[in-house]
This record gives sequence, structure tokens and C-alpha cells, in this order.
Amino acid sequence: MTRASYAVVGGGAIGGTLAFHLAKAGHPVTVVDADAEHVAAIRDDGLTIERDGVRERVAVEAATPDEFDGPLERVLLAVKAQATESAADWIAPRLAEDGYVVSIQNGFNESLLAERIGWPRTVAAFVNIFADRLEPGVIADGGAGALVLGEPGGQPVSPRVSSLVDDLRAWGPAQASDNVEGFLWAKAGFGAMLAATALADDAMADLIDRHHPAIHALGEEVFDVASGLEIRLEAFDAFTPHAFVRGADPTARAAATDHLTAWLRTQPKTRSGIWRDLAVRRRQVEVTTHYATVLAEATRLNVATPVLRAVLDNLRDLEHDPAGMSETRLTTLDTLALS
Repeated sequence: MTRASYAVVGGGAIGGTLAFHLAKAGHPVTVVDADAEHVAAIRDDGLTIERDGVRERVAVEAATPDEFDGPLERVLLAVKAQATESAADWIAPRLAEDGYVVSIQNGFNESLLAERIGWPRTVAAFVNIFADRLEPGVIADGGAGALVLGEPGGQPVSPRVSSLVDDLRAWGPAQASDNVEGFLWAKAGFGAMLAATALADDAMADLIDRHHPAIHALGEEVFDVASGLEIRLEAFDAFTPHAFVRGADPTARAAATDHLTAWLRTQPKTRSGIWRDLAVRRRQVEVTTHYATVLAEATRLNVATPVLRAVLDNLRDLEHDPAGMSETRLTTLDTLALS
């Protein structure tokens, strides 16, 4: 049986994880990444996944964008949100006529992709995979997560989406849906909460436990925007978005918060990728880019988002001075949320 081939553009945490499992299942995979050191490590030693200190390697083709000849057929796009535009410009002239791109990224990237390649060649996706790139060629497995694919705009599940889901089940519980947008907006609320925890150097679960006012306000603000757009929110992993909408039952919200933090404590990653970008990699975070859609819609709908905007302002500040991480920042957000 001939396995479908894939190009994974962006071989970091998410892209590297899926590339590894597709290759292990027998799919021809090429990782395209701008980091020449990462590419060289994959060429020399294969793509490596580390779980509980144990490493497993699989052979994968790798190239930098300058080295890749093409054409591109099935593309999994996994670059940081701020790199989506340049990646789409690189992909567009190389994409086969019947090829397509799946945005396995954080945030809302499908519209930008469609501007470059057209909606018929754009596949929507929601991903929540806890993983990290440890070193060139090596990805830390963050445990089970969620991956949902579908046609843009709530169209019915197509044969190509069903085929993608079948292939990506080599990783884990991939599924198809006609409401990927509902998952993306649910994750926007969840992601805002995790972004707030990156303001201090402590475990996500512990910070959420100690700062309910700010955390709950972030969910309310993002979901106020989703409500204005008539989005049908979808639950995933241990996150129940309906418990965090404005006016939700306090008992249900408390139970959902406890369930979420208990689940986070089972994950190998105790801190977010946002925290790692600031504290370890000392680089720009993508969250300030992919919340642009939320803020733009909030402005259009006249929905107030003061706590979310304060989180993003704090993150921009920490990009310049990561040593400024402090739980005091979250305490200040609590005060803002209660004002």
C-alpha cells in the first residue's frame, strides 16, 4: 500500500511531533525548516522524539526552504503565527494544482493562507499538542492532546479531510469536524489563560489556582467575542469552554477550573511554550500575533477586552526584559478583572 507523502513546513514542537509519527507509520515525510542546524541534525541522525528520558529516532528527509525543490502536495504548516505570511508566500508558487495546506498552528491563520493559495486549497485545523523542541533534531513528547481537521467555513467533512484524519491518527486521537472554528475559539480562551501564566516563573496549574479572577475574566472576554460572532464553542481535552462564558454557573465554573488544573498537573510540560520562548529562548512570542484576530473582532463588535489586552502588553514588555517575570503581574490582572 502506497502511503501519502507530506511536507511539514516548520519542524518545531507541533510539526516535528506529527512528522515523526507520520514517518514512523511509513509515510514519506520532508521537514522544511529555516533552522539549518535543526535540518542538519535531522539529516544526520533522523528526527527524534523523547519520552520520559527515552529517545526514539525515525528517518525523515529535511531541507531548508532554499534547498527544497518541490512541488508541494500535502502540506502541514506549523510555523509560528508571525511567520505565516512569509511561509504562505514561499508555499504558493510551489503548491501543486491539486495540493493543499493544513494550518496546524496556534491562532487563526486560514484567511491569510487563503489569500495566497485560495480557499479550495486551504484546510482548517485545530491543534492542542503539548510538546517542545529540546535541541536540534529532538522533540520532547508532551503526551496526548487534540487535533481536529475540517473544511473551512463549516463545510461538510470531505474525503480529503477524512484521509488526512486517517493518516494523522498515527499520532493520536485526530478527528474530523464541520466546526473547526468552534474549537479554535475555544482554544483562544484557553490559550489566553495559559498566556497569563507566562507572566510568572511557576507552574501553569498553580498560577491558575491562585489567580481565578484574572483567569476567569480572560475566558469571559474571549468568549464574549465568540458569542458576538455566533460561534458554537467546542470542548477539548480537559477544557470545557461553556463553564467560562460570562454568566456561567459558579459551581460549574469552579469544577471546570479544578478539572483543568488537575489535568495540567498530569502533563509533562508544567510551563507554557510562551513562557519557554521568553525565559529560555529569549525570543518574540507568537501569542501577540495570533490574538490580533480576537482584538480586531472585539473592536468591531464593541466588546471590552481589558484583561486580555493587559496580558498582551505584559508579554510585549517581557520580550524586552524576561527577568521582569513576576506573579505581581498576575495579581495586578486580578485587580483589573475585579474592578
